[in-house]
Amino acid sequence: MGTSEELNCFLAEVERRAFRMAYLATGCQDDALDVVQDAMLDFVRRYATRPAEEWRPLFYRINQNRITDWHRRTTVRNRFRSWFGMGHDDGDDGFDPVEAFADPRGETPASELLNRELGQQLEKSVRQLPLRQQQAFLLRAWEGLDVAQTAVAMKCSEGSVKTHYFRAVNALRNVLEEYR
Repeated sequence: MGTSEELNCFLAEVERRAFRMAYLATGCQDDALDVVQDAMLDFVRRYATRPAEEWRPLFYRINQNRITDWHRRTTVRNRFRSWFGMGHDDGDDGFDPVEAFADPRGETPASELLNRELGQQLEKSVRQLPLRQQQAFLLRAWEGLDVAQTAVAMKCSEGSVKTHYFRAVNALRNVLEEYR
């Protein structure tokens, strides 16, 4: 069983990556913050007493469930908006706080531009993946979860994780071929 200090360290460790996953899925910083905050609160409420080794897949399961819930609510909300002739106002001002930090590596402007273009294309491509492929890719490639942990986080079989991950990687390779 983890202590409250271990729990705080764990949440601090996963916070930024969980936010980035939610941001890729929602496209809006405010919505992503809400998703991650809800996931963290629910995780602490339900699983704080579980052994620390189990936290990572459990947290990402909750985070992915919150992202799925957000997609469902947004679909319903947009359906009602279209019925009543209302526009879509997501309130995203386009500011990315991660991009505002100085680069400690001191890269050249040309390489920085190329990396930024690649990052933007990768983000756009990941957003265009089906949700389950997006989840499998982010949990496996970005979070470094193994197949079994990803299956727990996504509430599916290991075979499904492998299939979704394979399809996501192939789709991203095809789109990002020019950056190789």
